[in-house]
Amino acid sequence: MVVDGGGMRLYLTALNPTDAVLDGFLPAAASLGLPATVLTDRPAEWPADVRVTRCAVRDAAAVVAAAAPTRPVALLSNSDHLQEATAIAARKLGLPGKDPDAARLCKDKAAARRAIAAAGLDLVRTVTIDPGAAPEVPTEVFPAVVKPREGVASEDAYLVADHAELVARVAEIRGRRPDVALVVEEYLDGELRTFETLGDGTELASLGGWHTGLGPPPTFTEETLAWSPPAERTRTQLRARLDALGVGFGACHTEYVISDGRVRLIEVNYRLIGDRMDLILAELLGVPLFEHVIRLHLGEPLTALGLPDTVDRYARVEYVCADRSGRLVAAPGPLDTVHGDVRLGCHPLREVGRTAEHTGTNRDYLAVLHGIGPDEATVRRSLAALRGDLQWTIAE
Repeated sequence: MVVDGGGMRLYLTALNPTDAVLDGFLPAAASLGLPATVLTDRPAEWPADVRVTRCAVRDAAAVVAAAAPTRPVALLSNSDHLQEATAIAARKLGLPGKDPDAARLCKDKAAARRAIAAAGLDLVRTVTIDPGAAPEVPTEVFPAVVKPREGVASEDAYLVADHAELVARVAEIRGRRPDVALVVEEYLDGELRTFETLGDGTELASLGGWHTGLGPPPTFTEETLAWSPPAERTRTQLRARLDALGVGFGACHTEYVISDGRVRLIEVNYRLIGDRMDLILAELLGVPLFEHVIRLHLGEPLTALGLPDTVDRYARVEYVCADRSGRLVAAPGPLDTVHGDVRLGCHPLREVGRTAEHTGTNRDYLAVLHGIGPDEATVRRSLAALRGDLQWTIAE
C-alpha cells in the first residue's frame, strides 16, 4: 500500500532518537509516501533532517493538541514509556491504536501479574515496594528479582538470594532513583525466550521468537539471541496470556520461560523488540516490518500484510559488551558483508571516545553482530570468524 500524502501526516511519539525510528519507521513512512513528524520533548537531540515538533509526549492531551491541527492519518510510538499516552491520544483523535488499558498493564509489572493471576493462568508471587517504604517480603518469595515497577531494558534489575541482599539492592537503586516504585517477584527459572507478534485488534500473528542467552547474575544482560520460534502449544499459552492483558494491536515483544511445560511470563513490552533486533528480524523474515506496523496503524487488516508462514533461514545475534567502566578508544566501524551463504553485520552501539560506567545492563553494549544463513552451524562458524577479526579497546 502506498499512501497519497495529500496533507495527511504520520505522527511518531518518541523521547530520544533510536535506531528503530531513524532506520526503521521514518524510512518506512517515506516508502509509503507518508509525511512523518516526530513528537518529542527532546527536540535538540534529533538530527537536523528529521521533522520534529516539541511536545510533552507523556501527556495525551498535549499529543492530541500537537497532532490535531493537521490531518493525522496515524499515530504510534515504539517507546515503552509512551505507549499509554499515545494510545489515549490516538483514541481521542479517532485513529486506530492500542487499548490504553492494555498499554498501562504491560508497563506496570505488578498490575500485569495481577491480571494474569485473575485470569487463572499463572500466579507469580509479587510484592510492590513504594518509594521510601521498607522492603517487607515473605521468605518464600526468595530467590527473587527486584526491579522498577515500570522499568525497561533490564535497568536496575537484580537477582537477590535473601532479605539482606534485597535491602542492599533497594538502597542502591534508590540512591539513583529515589522516587521509583519497585517490585520484588519470585525468580522464574528456565531458558529465556521471546515471542514476537503483530496484530490488527482482531487477529494476532506470530512472527517467531528468540532464545536469549544472559550474562552472569545478579544482573540480566542479554548477550546472545538465537532464532527459535515457539511451538504451537507454547504459542497457544502465550496468546492466552496476551489476551488477559488485552494485547492485540500493532507490535508486541514478550519475554517468557517454560517451567514444567507451562509458560511463565517475564514481561510484555508493547512494541517491537529493541536494540536493533527489530531491524535484524525484518532482514530475517524478508518483510518490510516497519511498514507493516505503520499499515496496521492506518487501519489495514493483518491479512493484507502477506506475512510468511515459515522462515527457512537461521539467525544469531551477539552483543559485544563492555566489561568495565572507561573510555572506548578503538572499535570497528559499521560492517555489512557476506561469508559464504551467511549475511553478516556489525553495527556500533557506542561511539569511539565516549566514557561510560559499567552497568550490567544493555547500556554496556558496544556493538551488535548478527549472522543470517541456512542453518545454525554455518551461521555460528561465520559469526565466530567475524568476531575473531574485530577488536574493541576500553581505557580505564
